Amino acid sequence: MTYGDFGELEIPDDLFECAIFLRNNIIGLTTNGGSEPEYKMARRRLMEDPAIKRLLPDFVRFSNDAASVQSALSSVASGSGSWAKRRGHVTESFKKLLTFLESGGGAADTTITDGLDVYDAPAVQAFWAKALDRRATDPEGAVTAASTLLEEVCKHIIEDNGGKWEAKWNIRKLYSEAAKVLKLAPSQHQEEVFKTILGNCQSVVQSIGSLRNKGGDAHAGGRSRISFKPRHAALTVNLAGSMALFLIETWQARIEE
Repeated sequence: MTYGDFGELEIPDDLFECAIFLRNNIIGLTTNGGSEPEYKMARRRLMEDPAIKRLLPDFVRFSNDAASVQSALSSVASGSGSWAKRRGHVTESFKKLLTFLESGGGAADTTITDGLDVYDAPAVQAFWAKALDRRATDPEGAVTAASTLLEEVCKHIIEDNGGKWEAKWNIRKLYSEAAKVLKLAPSQHQEEVFKTILGNCQSVVQSIGSLRNKGGDAHAGGRSRISFKPRHAALTVNLAGSMALFLIETWQARIEE
């Protein structure tokens, strides 16, 4: 990969490897090693993704060059043994980002984020951001936010179509009503392949709601509570984000038609 500002320098294309590359380079910079051009290039690569940008340590997000990084890290520790402390601080600060990338975060997040931002619904963007932020560090909270995201999208679509929803409606009922508005209910189609696909979409939404009830942080789960891993949360959030974007894009297409 080449950046015109820095000639033929290369950094890893894989975002997880790029994050490790940046972390190790910063550790080098704390001891007057490392490479400023490589720091700038790796930083720029990761800052281009909104989801990744949110998880970068502050000393990276607000430091455009090596001198800024060194200044920021000098406040962590000084004197005897300070190098080891600064190195430990850098390593610890990158854990959240590396866990996120290892669990499946990446380019799809940007596509969904951009698509949801077009829709005039601050609550939708807020729950999506919350789901992303919690995916790696708070799996239960991420699953809850993912389910709430879908509920919020369905409510907005029902309202935008001039309808009303009831507080007692669960995600199954909300999706059913929104799907009718969008003509996405399996019963509204004759082709078997469309009925199957739309039926699977319905199942995905309902399953995400069930996961929230079983292991999310919105309800007490008792002895039957499910413990989620980051990979479970990543799958749930990714599916919820994709479905939310599909519903919004379908609504927007209907308006244009």
